[in-house]
Amino acid sequence: MIEYIKGKLTELLPTEAIVEAAGVGYSLAITLPTYSALVGSEEKEVKLYVTEIIREDEHTIYGFFDRAERKLFEMLMTVSGVGAATARMIMSAFTAEELRIIIATGNAKAMAKVKGLGPKTAQRIIVDLKDKAIKLDLGVDPTELPMTFEEEENGTRAEAISALTMLGFPAASSGKAVDKILKTEPTLKVEGVIRKALTML
Repeated sequence: MIEYIKGKLTELLPTEAIVEAAGVGYSLAITLPTYSALVGSEEKEVKLYVTEIIREDEHTIYGFFDRAERKLFEMLMTVSGVGAATARMIMSAFTAEELRIIIATGNAKAMAKVKGLGPKTAQRIIVDLKDKAIKLDLGVDPTELPMTFEEEENGTRAEAISALTMLGFPAASSGKAVDKILKTEPTLKVEGVIRKALTML
């Protein structure tokens, strides 16, 4: 099992980071908190903790900014009905600390806002993980680094729609949701746009 990958960050998208290590480019599926922590680190050395999902028809590497975030992801996948894609969507809708508080306080209503969960699965997550969430030491949350206005103006809409389609949402409905959000909050960063869109789609 790979514990972490350390190398140069050659490409960064809200759902994917490509890290070159020892001449090999690794494509890692990431969450929005990890994306936020990596913004501004392109062409610099980064270290991402890894979870591998290996099946007959799939080999996906998930990368996380710290061990605590990875632990939450792996905890979510132990719940019946929650796969890797759903776990990543949950962790993109909330920060690690927000998610821990939601689970620890039994806030099924907030959890159920994540697309595709529904009240039964949300309640199951809370029942199965409440004790573990209370005990989990998250440490310091990844710092959300701001983008410049020019990056927001030119890239936020396209990046947000791209990320949502990668997560499985239709491009047309993703575009409508993003446009609606940016109309009321034009300076919102891309990760914020995606989080809000996840509660609308």
